[in-house]
Amino acid sequence: MTIVLASASPRRQELLINAGIEFVVRPANIPEVRLPDESPKGFAERMAQEKARTIRDNVEAAHPQNENSLAVLGADTVVVIGNHVLGKPTNFGDAARMLRLLSGREHSVITGVCLSGETFEDVRSETTIVYFGELSESDIKSYIKTGEPMDKAGAYAIQGMASRWISKIEGDYNNVVGLPVDLVLLMLREHGVS
Repeated sequence: MTIVLASASPRRQELLINAGIEFVVRPANIPEVRLPDESPKGFAERMAQEKARTIRDNVEAAHPQNENSLAVLGADTVVVIGNHVLGKPTNFGDAARMLRLLSGREHSVITGVCLSGETFEDVRSETTIVYFGELSESDIKSYIKTGEPMDKAGAYAIQGMASRWISKIEGDYNNVVGLPVDLVLLMLREHGVS
């Protein structure tokens, strides 16, 4: 069975490669808009599901003879602090705002995951708590200048330069990187996808 990753994220791709999972990439470009009163977990799960469904529908339409041999993996990661749901920053000012919010506080990282096959659709999520150290304005400006925060939920990469500000995590490290690999492996096994 062919596994299709509905994401262009190099971090997700690297995590799957390191887990020994073979896949093809078909990014889903859909608007990521949170519904009124939607929980952060519900939002991450819905986005993962919509990404997987979009790619599954596109691949099935283009190659109907292959529809039985596909499992599409969609994922979406959000950072949650207080009442704020942080996606990817839209510009440098937005990245600075997010980093100021995170400075010296704990936050949650939630990744919604959807595995969609011909006879199943499984949607789950993983939550990790991250403790962020204090950031000075100089730290924030220097970090943003590197460009690293610009395509990351919450404006930081735990596996990159921001690792120096992480004092502790509770939960799955890979989830913070962008994909809870243990959860994905469990879902693949449960649905007989290899």
